[in-house]
Amino acid sequence: MKTECTQVKDVFQALGKREIVADFNGGSITSDGGVLLLRELENRTAILSRFAKCFTDYRDPRRVEHDVLSLVSQRVFGLALGYEDLCDHDELSKDQMLAVAVGKSEPTGKDRKSQRDKERPLAGKSTLNRLELSPQGDLKRNIYKKIGLDEEEVDKLLVDLFLESELEPPEQIILDVDATDDPLHGNQEGRFFHGYYKAYCYLPLYIFCGEHLLCARLRTANNDAAAGTVEELFFIVERIRSKWPDTQIVVRGDSGFCREELMCWCEDHDVEYVFGVAKNNRLKHEIKEEMALAKALHQCSDESSRVFKDFCYSTLKTWRWQRRVIGKAEYLAKGENPRFIVTSFTKDQYEAKQLYEKIYCARGDMENRIKEQQLMLFADRTSTHKMRSNQIRLYFSSIAYIVVQSLRRLCLVGTEMAKAQCDTIRLKILKIGARIQVTVRKVWIRLATGYPYKDLWSQILNRLACLPLRV
Repeated sequence: MKTECTQVKDVFQALGKREIVADFNGGSITSDGGVLLLRELENRTAILSRFAKCFTDYRDPRRVEHDVLSLVSQRVFGLALGYEDLCDHDELSKDQMLAVAVGKSEPTGKDRKSQRDKERPLAGKSTLNRLELSPQGDLKRNIYKKIGLDEEEVDKLLVDLFLESELEPPEQIILDVDATDDPLHGNQEGRFFHGYYKAYCYLPLYIFCGEHLLCARLRTANNDAAAGTVEELFFIVERIRSKWPDTQIVVRGDSGFCREELMCWCEDHDVEYVFGVAKNNRLKHEIKEEMALAKALHQCSDESSRVFKDFCYSTLKTWRWQRRVIGKAEYLAKGENPRFIVTSFTKDQYEAKQLYEKIYCARGDMENRIKEQQLMLFADRTSTHKMRSNQIRLYFSSIAYIVVQSLRRLCLVGTEMAKAQCDTIRLKILKIGARIQVTVRKVWIRLATGYPYKDLWSQILNRLACLPLRV
């Protein structure tokens, strides 16, 4: 006997005189109605279309139901909507709303060739998995994995999207470099224990310019924090200068990037820098008088006090010459808090306090951007066995970040959500209840009447409508 599970009776308490009856006969309903905005954004930016061109498809065209663009769009939109794992797409493959966003001409899935795939317009996890697990080399003879990725083309795309975001070349840009931990819970390739983070992890390198992501490079944790930074910066700076030859480029990072190789490269390539310097006894001795003054000021005002000192300094062995170092002698309620930075800027360009407080300290915002990508767009889901496939997953997360950041940059400026993080944008703008009805001539998408951000949503749509179509 077939179990009747579409209706639930005699479970919910009555509402006054009214009986409450719940069932699963509401039709095709989604909680992701806001993905329509991402579809319109893609039509005007072509971010996913250009990302898809970084892949080479060696599959037999006669057997292909999901082209690379639809696979890439499905995966990236899924991340933006909060679906972090590939296994989520076995259920999402039936989602008509996502099928509309991806561009499926028959969002009901009735045109699928196999009977078992009917009413599944989108790819399942096994098909999507081929995007990430394709090995390097000649894929024409590979039986199962025939979609290859050119990683260098993705690196170029990340920089080009940043360059295209500015109408005019800026006078100065600051490239923030940072490393973070990506914890591992399996026996992945390149797995090492990191003493600082006290865990097995990867140590990805990120390079941002403001909110723009320019590099996301997966590295093993047995490397120095600055490992590979010179190579990444060389590629990025060369590409930026090919379009903006007169723009001043500044590299900024914490003490983990205060390395002779990196500072020498900046000096030899006309790139300014501001890096933190790990404190030591020699440096603390340099600001001994300033610290005594800061302590006296704190005792008089009972508030934290800062005194800066500008001086020349060189390590005993590693630095090739003396450099300008700024010491911050700070005294707090809990005691001394000395900090130091090294820079290529002269005193005429920036005085000590301004350089520390306005330039160096602003790098803290980059940590928010990394948090957005790792925690909100799932860059830490590096659970495949091969390191290359985990790098590809990092690329997908990076593109998802760029898509959401582009929505924020192009459509949310001047609104209450101009500075909203990715998860807030997802919750308030993308996660909207909607009912979908597909007819011969139309796709009806009826958004929830009680949606509280209707005016903002309409404003976003109007701004998108003002942008030129690219696809």
